[in-house]
Amino acid sequence: MSSGVSGSARTRYAILGCGSVGHAVAEDLTGRGKDVLILDRDESRVEALRDQDLNARVQDIADPDVVEAIDDRDIVLILASDVEANKAAVSAVRDTGGDHYVVVRASDPVSEDELRERGADVVINPSTVIADSALQSLETGELEYMARQLAEIIEDGDGRMAILTHDNPEPDSIASATALQAIAGAFGVEADILYTGDVGHQENRAFVNLLGIDLVARSEAPDLSEYGTVAAVDLAKSAEDSFDFETDIDIYLDHLEADVPFDARFVDVRTNVSSTSTILTKYLQEFDQSPTEAVATALLYGIRAETLDFKRDTTPADLTAAAYLHPFANHDTLEQVESPSMSPETLDVLAEAIQNREVQGSHLFSTAGFIRDREALAQAAQHLLNLEGITTTAVLGIADDTIYLAARSKDIRLNIGNVLDEAFSEMGDAAGHSTQGSLEIPLGIFTGIESSGDNRDTLLNLTEEAVRRKLFDALGVEGGSESGNTS
Repeated sequence: MSSGVSGSARTRYAILGCGSVGHAVAEDLTGRGKDVLILDRDESRVEALRDQDLNARVQDIADPDVVEAIDDRDIVLILASDVEANKAAVSAVRDTGGDHYVVVRASDPVSEDELRERGADVVINPSTVIADSALQSLETGELEYMARQLAEIIEDGDGRMAILTHDNPEPDSIASATALQAIAGAFGVEADILYTGDVGHQENRAFVNLLGIDLVARSEAPDLSEYGTVAAVDLAKSAEDSFDFETDIDIYLDHLEADVPFDARFVDVRTNVSSTSTILTKYLQEFDQSPTEAVATALLYGIRAETLDFKRDTTPADLTAAAYLHPFANHDTLEQVESPSMSPETLDVLAEAIQNREVQGSHLFSTAGFIRDREALAQAAQHLLNLEGITTTAVLGIADDTIYLAARSKDIRLNIGNVLDEAFSEMGDAAGHSTQGSLEIPLGIFTGIESSGDNRDTLLNLTEEAVRRKLFDALGVEGGSESGNTS
């Protein structure tokens, strides 16, 4: 029997059953210079194939002798419309020990299963193929249609465009805004990227600085009414009380549904991708705009950050977008962004969190005390997750009359974002997903204790105890602790 393809040997194909599908495949392979043998039981069809200079022979593919005819072939495509004949052909190949690579045509899900059981390597159901092709064409057409709408709104705007990011913007939101700014620029429209809060995390600051991204604080920008067009990207993460969703928005792009209803002239929300940067990459491709190095680097980092470097909720669309951006991006800059130097404040917070850690099972809780940089809590929670035996971390700090908590988890059975929301939704604002979460609680719940002198320690101890117990209860563990001074 055939021993398959080895070395630089030319791959040889056999097509069994040459209806319209087999004929099309045969013509395409032959046109590419492939060695193709066609077997079909219809003599008149075989003659017609030979008249087209195709290598065809008369053979009943349901006959076990078909194996002898394809002995020197490497890849066998069994494409007859008669599924019973296809089953017989697959069985004949496998029963005689043939190691050919077999691709076979099915007619329905039942015959798909039967053909796989008989040893087919690939089973093709024409109905499924047609449906997939139709959906792909629909997706392509929908993107083309939406791109035209987006272009019209950008071009029709009277004056500059405002692009809103979510509060305390992260890489995906910043990158998406940067890409939309570039798209608007290609249509001759200048745009400002507006944000509220802080660009706090060291990686985020390095990201903005190294790529030269110009962000404008909302407090320093003109009123939104003075802009010709208002766009919002990745805004669903904004706290409900920090943004007026009744503001007239012309363009809204996101990969998450907003909890608060709003109206916009153009909306593209795709929950089947994991980052808004993926959506903006698709628009750049649709507009046939090659991204600049800065835009490509920003978008690639946005996708990587949102998917935890493709380890969380990554979709084929995210991977395709990243592959497209890869040759345009500056990878030296990406490395600098992902490995920024640690600030003294972050180092202090991490040291406090290590010293004050309390462990119960695989869960770790700690407090960093009164802090200036709340983003340092997230970095401390991430670092502590590297401790042996730890699967979930939470670090608490107090700043500006607010209790902040950052949590991280690598426990696949746990959604830490949901845990925080269920435990603290009545006390403050919780957000997050399966691997990370954040919490903000007004310090007013501890009214009566001034945060000065000895009272600061009392306030911190009360806060820590209350949050720790509630969190451990939500995680389903006892609230006991293991001191950070013990191993």
